[in-house]
Amino acid sequence: MEGIGDLPRELFLEILLRLPVESLMRCKCVCKYWYALISNPKFIELHLKYNCNNNVCVLLKRCLLTCLGERENLLSLVCCNGFSFVNLDVDLSLYKKEPCLQLLGHCDGIICLSNYRDDIVLCNPATRESMVLPQSCLPCYPSIPNLIPQTSALGFGYDAKSHHCKVVRIVSYWEEINGSGFPHLSRVEVYSLATGSWKELNVKVPAHVCYSPCFETYFNGVFHWYAIDDNRNEVILAFHMGNEEFQVIPMPSFLSMYDYTMCRSLLVWNGCIALVIYPGRGIEKSFEICVMKEYGVRDSWTKVLTIGPLARVEMPLVFWKNDEILMEGTDGQVVSYNLRAREVQDLPIYGVPKSFATLVYVNSLVSVKGGNQMLDEGDNTVHVMVSRIF
Repeated sequence: MEGIGDLPRELFLEILLRLPVESLMRCKCVCKYWYALISNPKFIELHLKYNCNNNVCVLLKRCLLTCLGERENLLSLVCCNGFSFVNLDVDLSLYKKEPCLQLLGHCDGIICLSNYRDDIVLCNPATRESMVLPQSCLPCYPSIPNLIPQTSALGFGYDAKSHHCKVVRIVSYWEEINGSGFPHLSRVEVYSLATGSWKELNVKVPAHVCYSPCFETYFNGVFHWYAIDDNRNEVILAFHMGNEEFQVIPMPSFLSMYDYTMCRSLLVWNGCIALVIYPGRGIEKSFEICVMKEYGVRDSWTKVLTIGPLARVEMPLVFWKNDEILMEGTDGQVVSYNLRAREVQDLPIYGVPKSFATLVYVNSLVSVKGGNQMLDEGDNTVHVMVSRIF
């Protein structure tokens, strides 16, 4: 087939690469040729690459109150080119009614959701494909009696070595003594989309993960958590998806001047890890932004900016457009702060306060099952056609 109607096939493919996922899913129903082309792994790769360069969005999770007073989760896409947002129709049993639903990470259009108890779900919101991960490979209790297991950390990201996404899970075992609990040991397992199974890692967790709002961050093949080491120092616990090893990254030395009522959030800004320090309470808040110029080096932390004081702003959410940061307002409204103009813009996005989570996101055709094998349609021109582009 030399063309599609009057269009050369190379031009036809260029048009397809610019279509949104929803339109491409409908195009797959036109004929076997179109189905095979759009299902081709090379086409999926090129479509993802185009969206990464042109159509990056912010995925936002929030809770709304129903007429019965119940909380219901909602996913929305906020487009960075101009401002617009659209609510996503994702049908997951875990998704809508789970009050503690966490948005763990994003990898090539796939997101990871969990309630931090039993369920971990991978979902592609654009294709509406989802998959519940199999049960943990770790036993409920180790050989030591009277220990209670609890998922203390989850992370999701891309392994550039295997070219597949991975989920990492840290399980802490707590011993109950006189009604007070303390961590006794931790174990680690990894789920890979390449194998479709869990495996336990023979590694030591060098720090204990603690909760800090808007801190869990994936960046350049590494997932990060707020943690406390054995010497009670604040650190960043990092897990490298490629070599499946932990790294402890020191916090800035000047962090000691802040007391523990100050919140710490970790974001990605201009290709660097950025630490945001701000009060947990107060009518007006100032936000100190520190950037790690050289990854993993303590002395490379540099204070670069102070935002505020701002009224009616609760916490930072995500940097977008490089010069703006989305933030959660105290009344449950999302606002955008322009770093250059130093102005706050209210956005028409509302939710239950402190229910917001965000990710930088790209729509894609990538399957949550870890592979996109082309069906044998007996038409080698699909391979030839795709390989000619770029």
